[in-house]
Amino acid sequence: MNKIGKKAALLRLSKYFLQYKRLVVGALFFAVVGNVLALVAPVLSANAINAIDTKTGIVDIQLVIWYCIAMAVCYLLSSVFTYALTYVMTKLSRNITRRMREEVFDKLLSLPVSFYDARLAGDVINRLTYDIDTVNASLSNDIIQIATSVITVFGSLISMLLLSPLLSCVFIVIVPLTILVTVQRSRVMRPLFRKRSGKLGELNGYSEEMLSGIRTIKGYGREDEISERYEQRNENAAQAYYDADYYGSKVGPTVNFINNLSTMFISVFGGYLFLQGRMQLGYVSAFLQYSRKFTGPINEFANIISEIQSALAAAERLFGILDEEPERDGNDLLPAPQNVRGEAEFRNVDFGYDAEKPVLKNVSFRAEAGSTVAIVGPTGAGKTTIVNLLMRFYDVNGGGIYLDGVETRRYARADLRGQFTMVLQDTWLFEGTVRENIAYGNESATDAEIEEAAKAANVHEFILSLPQGYETRLTDGGSNLSKGQKQLLTIARAMVSRAKILILDEATSNVDTRTEILVQNATQKLMEGKTCFVIAHRLSTIVHADLILVVRSGNVVESGTHAQLLERNGFYASLYNAQFQ
Repeated sequence: MNKIGKKAALLRLSKYFLQYKRLVVGALFFAVVGNVLALVAPVLSANAINAIDTKTGIVDIQLVIWYCIAMAVCYLLSSVFTYALTYVMTKLSRNITRRMREEVFDKLLSLPVSFYDARLAGDVINRLTYDIDTVNASLSNDIIQIATSVITVFGSLISMLLLSPLLSCVFIVIVPLTILVTVQRSRVMRPLFRKRSGKLGELNGYSEEMLSGIRTIKGYGREDEISERYEQRNENAAQAYYDADYYGSKVGPTVNFINNLSTMFISVFGGYLFLQGRMQLGYVSAFLQYSRKFTGPINEFANIISEIQSALAAAERLFGILDEEPERDGNDLLPAPQNVRGEAEFRNVDFGYDAEKPVLKNVSFRAEAGSTVAIVGPTGAGKTTIVNLLMRFYDVNGGGIYLDGVETRRYARADLRGQFTMVLQDTWLFEGTVRENIAYGNESATDAEIEEAAKAANVHEFILSLPQGYETRLTDGGSNLSKGQKQLLTIARAMVSRAKILILDEATSNVDTRTEILVQNATQKLMEGKTCFVIAHRLSTIVHADLILVVRSGNVVESGTHAQLLERNGFYASLYNAQFQ
C-alpha cells in the first residue's frame, strides 16, 4: 500500500471538513461562545471573593449573590453551548466517516484483481471497518476536546496576563516543560500506533484465512499447529497494543506532576503578593482557576495523544488505499462490441505476475466462434492465468489477445467483460432473493426468462419448493443451500446472461454424483451457441472439446482434439491414462 506522512493525512482530513462548512462554522461558534462563558466565571468568582473585606470581615451579601447568580448563568449557558457543540461535531463526524467509507469502498471496487491477490482479505476488511471506526471516534471526541482546548488555553493565558503579569511569568516558566514532554511523547508514539494498526490487520487477515479453511485444518488434524501460529500473531498484536498504550499512559502522570508543581509555585507567590497588598485575594483565586484551566487542556491533550496517533495511523492506511491506482483503460477506445461472434485468439502472449518470473511464454491459439476450448495441465501450469488475461483482470506483458479480430485492449474493461459469463468451482451468491441472484448478470431479464433459465439449469422445481419460491431470500452467501444447489443457481445466472463467451472452471468438482449429472446436463445446455473455455481437471469431461490446449510450465506444449492428442502419445496422453489406471 502507498504510504503517506502525518502532515499529508492531516491535510487530507481537513479537506473533508471543508465539504461541510456550515457544520464547521456552527461548531466553531458553539466552541467559542461556550468557552468564553466558562472563562468569564472565574472573574465573577474573584469579584464575589473581593466583596468580602479581609480586614474587617464585612460581606456585601447582595453583591456576592449577584455574582454567584451570574456565575451560575455563565456555567449553565456554557454547558448548553458545549452540548450543542457535541451534537454538531457528532453529526459532522458521522457525515465525514460515511463519505470516507463510501469512497474507500468505491475505490476497492475500482482496484484491479492484482491488488487483492497480493493482500489478505482480512487486512483489507480491517481498513474498511476498524480503521474508519478509529477515525470516527477521534473526529467525534478528540477534535471536540482539541477545539475547546485551544480556546481555553489562549483565553486563560490572556486572563492571567491581565490579572497579574508578574505571576504569569512564574507560571509561564513551567509551561514549556509540559509542552516539551507532550511533543516528545507524541513523536515516540506515532510509529507505535502505526505498528499497532498493521499488526491488527495481519491478525484479522490470518483469522479469516484460517476460518475459511477450517474443514481442511480439522481434516488434517492441524489445529494445534494453527493455534500456535495464531498465538504468535496474537502475541505480536498484543505487544504492539501494549507498547502503544504503555507509552501513551506515561504522558498523563508526567504532565500532572508538572502541573502540580506549577500550582504550588503560583500559590506561594500569589500568597506573597496578597500579603504585600499587590494583588487582591479574589484575583489570586481566579489566577489559580485560570492556571488549572490552562494546564487542564494540555493534560487532556496528552491523554488523547494515543487516540490521535491511532487515528492518524488509521487515516494513513485509508488514504493509502485511496491512493492506489485503479484499473485504467487506454485511450482511443472503441465502442462496446456489438453482435459478438465469440472468436478469441492469443498471439504470442507473454505474461508474468512478477516481471522476473514469467507464467506464460509465447502462447498462441485460436478459438473459433461457438467452439469449445479445454485448457488442461498440472497445477500451476498457467490455466487460470489464461482466463485472467481473457477477461483483462491482468494485461499481457507481450503479444496480444483478440476478440473477433480486435485487440481486447481497444475496449473498455467493463465492455469487454460484458461479453463473458462464468461458472466457477467456488460459487458466489449474494444476500437477496433467488430471482435477484439469477438475474445478476442481466438486470433487464424478465420473470419468464429467469424461470426459463432455471428450468434449463434443472433448478426450477427446487426453487418452487422453497418457502417463497423465487422470492426466497438467501443469506450469508446461500449458506442454507447445498453446493450442488448453489452451482445450479449460478448456471441459471449464466444462462440469463446473453454473453457469447463462457468460462467454466470444473463446475462439477464439488458436488455428489447425482447432482453432477444435473450440473453436467445444465452445463451442456448453457454451452450451446457459445464459445466456451473450460478449465478441466477431470479429462473425461472434455473428450468432445473442439480444441484441447495442454499447458505445462507456461507453454502450450500440445494442442488438438482428444483423439489427436491420444494418437500422439505425448504429455496429454500420459495425463489422461493416469486418471484411468
